[in-house]
Amino acid sequence: MPAAPLPIVLIPGFMLDDTLWDDVIAHMPQDRTYVRAHLQHGHTIHDIARHMAADLPPRFVLVGFSLGGYVARSLAAQYPERIAALALIATSLRPDTPAQKQAKENAAKAIGNATFKGLPAKTIATSVHPDRAQNTALIQRIQDMGLRLGKAAFETQSVLAREDIPAVPRATPALVIAADTDLLRSAAETQELADAIAGGAVVTIPQSGHMIPLEQPAALAQALQNWLQRITV
Repeated sequence: MPAAPLPIVLIPGFMLDDTLWDDVIAHMPQDRTYVRAHLQHGHTIHDIARHMAADLPPRFVLVGFSLGGYVARSLAAQYPERIAALALIATSLRPDTPAQKQAKENAAKAIGNATFKGLPAKTIATSVHPDRAQNTALIQRIQDMGLRLGKAAFETQSVLAREDIPAVPRATPALVIAADTDLLRSAAETQELADAIAGGAVVTIPQSGHMIPLEQPAALAQALQNWLQRITV
């Protein structure tokens, strides 16, 4: 009798909760277990990874989106024996620049004691394909995730320390997935990331901005399935 396929652990990105993966999972095989992780505990990438590891299966396929990709790389570096394969979606190898750090700190401070209303719609619009920048339902869906996570999560994630992360072990099968119209991640970042994980395969999702799991869930699910079938985990 063949062994059951390994569970897939899914890590969301900045101010996104586990509903990020609803549409992707709907297009994935139902004979797998899907574990939806979160970024709620810790003030550094390594801390979040350590807290997360305590609740994860002994061995699994790991998928990280955007900020979650940084955490996924930290998990792979800290617990290589537990990671059967690693997929990184719309993420980067680069730490925040000083300007990016300052902008996030300013955004967190600007809230002060004010009521947190989620990420601004204009900010969210820059993270999707230009054709979806006026898609109010999509924008609201993303904004609602931030509202559910709340002000404390926003303040923590805005200033989250993205310290240097050790290289992913070269024995780990890896996949880098990028969007063709990601205004937040450049093609150069995608190639840097692929080169850093032993020349991991790169798949580009067409007609998508940064929010690939929400914009093109079926195409993303197919890319993951094709990869998993090739590496047979």
